[in-house]
Amino acid sequence: MQCKSVYETARLALRLAAPSLAPALVDYYRRNRTFFSAFDPEREEDFFTEASQRASLERDAALAEEDRGYRFYLSLKEEPETIIGMVGLNNLVRGAFQSCHMGYKLDGAHLCRGYMTEAVKAASDIAFSDLGLHRIEANIMPRNKASLRVAEKAGFYNEGLALKYLKINGVWEDHIHMVLRSELWQGLEKIPQ
Repeated sequence: MQCKSVYETARLALRLAAPSLAPALVDYYRRNRTFFSAFDPEREEDFFTEASQRASLERDAALAEEDRGYRFYLSLKEEPETIIGMVGLNNLVRGAFQSCHMGYKLDGAHLCRGYMTEAVKAASDIAFSDLGLHRIEANIMPRNKASLRVAEKAGFYNEGLALKYLKINGVWEDHIHMVLRSELWQGLEKIPQ
């Protein structure tokens, strides 16, 4: 199964990772350097260069070719050259698992407009409809209320707390394990309570 290179929602374009996005991605990360620092791993100065981002995009494109992960970069339809966010279907495992981890982030200047929920719903549909996955897992720090709300609005439910799950900005942080299964997405089951 394969993804298209571009998907559209009502307001967004989701572009599959490609090296040509490097200049726009550098701009995105530089604009949001301070904003993302509370939620991202520590970044070396080299991360914010076009060479580094091009190499990252090349790795992401290779993962998509290998059906091991898909990263989409978001732009407003009326501003296609400006990246305002990303959503990734990462660590894709086939076989009996048919699952992936979802990660997402949005430009600090575009919060509270529903863009991230729109993108997460679109990526979930890609995962279930185009890729045939059964389960998506999103792990979110308890203090990241906005991200938790996005996951909830997209239909994810809480499966528990993972203690000291990821090292974020130099600190091992707990994460809430949010899950969406294909049966819930298709409306065949209700969200567990």
